[in-house]
Amino acid sequence: MLDIRYVRDNQEAVAQAMANRNFPWDAELFASLDEQRREAISAEESLQAERNAASKEIGKLMGAGKKEEAEAAKEQVRQINEKLAEASAKREKVDAKLNDILVGSPNIPCDATPVGKDESENPERRRWGTPREFDFDFKPHWDLGTDLDILDFDRGNKLSGSRFTVLGGAGARLERALINYFLDTHTSRGFKEWWPPIVVKRQTMFGTGQLPKFEDDAYHVSGDNFLIPTAEVVLTNLHAGEVLDAADLPKWYTAFTPCFREEAGSAGRDTRGIIRQHEFDKVEMVKFATPEDSDAQLESMTAEAEYLLQQLELPYRVISLCTGDLGFSARQTYDVEVWLPSYNAYKEISSCSNCGDFQARRANIKYRDPANFKGTRYVHTLNGSGLPAGRTMAAILENYQQADGSIKVPDVLVPYMGGMEYIKAEA
Repeated sequence: MLDIRYVRDNQEAVAQAMANRNFPWDAELFASLDEQRREAISAEESLQAERNAASKEIGKLMGAGKKEEAEAAKEQVRQINEKLAEASAKREKVDAKLNDILVGSPNIPCDATPVGKDESENPERRRWGTPREFDFDFKPHWDLGTDLDILDFDRGNKLSGSRFTVLGGAGARLERALINYFLDTHTSRGFKEWWPPIVVKRQTMFGTGQLPKFEDDAYHVSGDNFLIPTAEVVLTNLHAGEVLDAADLPKWYTAFTPCFREEAGSAGRDTRGIIRQHEFDKVEMVKFATPEDSDAQLESMTAEAEYLLQQLELPYRVISLCTGDLGFSARQTYDVEVWLPSYNAYKEISSCSNCGDFQARRANIKYRDPANFKGTRYVHTLNGSGLPAGRTMAAILENYQQADGSIKVPDVLVPYMGGMEYIKAEA
């Protein structure tokens, strides 16, 4: 959520930032509403002062036995209260309109975010590994998984509909192995693991920016609750409404959860295989940091996602999202993209974002640092995939496939697979 004071004091910069994000920003409307709000507040304060003075006068008149004058003063207070109620109602109406603007507007990109119109202008930062050259006709992961009887798309569709998949045998074990490997790696490198609920309140979804903008992509359940689209929602909101101590920052959190997305706006995209599912498993990373440290924490979070891919020996590249492709809550984002032979391209497998104080304002998460300032300030929140099991599985199947149709298990996963070195079709 945008800071109204920042918007008020930096209207030209905000207008330019929104233009860079391809977001329809009405600067004149904001300025007009902000001026109406300040006038309404001034009117309220003036009427409150007038009422207070009249109320004091009533006491004096009553004490002096001047009942008629006191009754007249009471009538004056009644009339002032009516005017005050009108002024307050006007201010509340303007407040609501301003709040809708601030809540519905995306984050302001930081200076490190490149300016660009869309994903075609995302600059590449670095690459790791070399895509494999096959000396046989390689297959996409959806054919490999079907042939090995570890991915069953037909039964997934029968049970739940399109974009649901059943994993069987070594496929189910590989999913579990990836989740455990990711969590073991993160927790051994400083992250605290959580096991949160996956059904959350509307306010929880609002806190991280999923609502109201992305409600069409969310799964509603009973009442006004939702299934989470990512563990970012629950991990970030663990501290909603709290004041943290600067000495405890940064905080590094991780969690595995199933994730649920309607994918309402992705018709026709990545419909084959397990790249874009309505339900998928993901290990998430979330950090809480001071404003001075959050940029460094973004770099280390991205390096954490890269470390997993390096250990799995999967080629990848890192790109910076430009302003036209930046997510709603982010001020800066690195996408880590893994090589998928079936696409002959790199596909996103992790998105690591610094949200600044945008989410913290919505969820009211602050910190105190008595040695450096009075009162409290909003923390900076960060999040990143670390990693999604499904997309990682697809990358492993395609990059580690053998000429006979089997899949070599990456060395770091062999212990998690009970010593299995190759996934082969069951006899």
